[in-house]
Amino acid sequence: MNGVGQNFIYAIVMFMAGVGIPIMGALSGGLGARLQSPALAAVILFVVGFVIAVVYLFMVEGIPRSIPNVSIPIQYYLGGVFIIFYTLSITYIGPKFGIGNAVCFVLLGQLISMSVIDHFGLLSSLQYSITLQRFAGLLFMAVGVFLVVKRF
Repeated sequence: MNGVGQNFIYAIVMFMAGVGIPIMGALSGGLGARLQSPALAAVILFVVGFVIAVVYLFMVEGIPRSIPNVSIPIQYYLGGVFIIFYTLSITYIGPKFGIGNAVCFVLLGQLISMSVIDHFGLLSSLQYSITLQRFAGLLFMAVGVFLVVKRF
């Protein structure tokens, strides 16, 4: 598959992941509200996610024969902190603030952080400088987020 075709597939998969974020927020918030415990809901969600990840690992890669003997900097494990922070915050705040509001501000945070990560090439990511055009796009997206959550 050529680069354009592969990038198209990547874009579709990531679009679907984006579609899933508000759905996940609504489901997680609903579970937390029904259980009256966002923390318990997060634990249940992570157990379900863990089982699915293990099944996926075994089906796609097979049983690992060994763990690679490589030195991995600690910051690469901190993704788990962000996963649990997002899950707990959307589970607790989503039902109170509104899933739409919550996800819009998550989107705004993603846009700002991805721009900083890309600009400086942080965490071994590809480096893409913030140009005037990108800055204008971010500004328009920020305005769009606020227009979406503004209640008329």
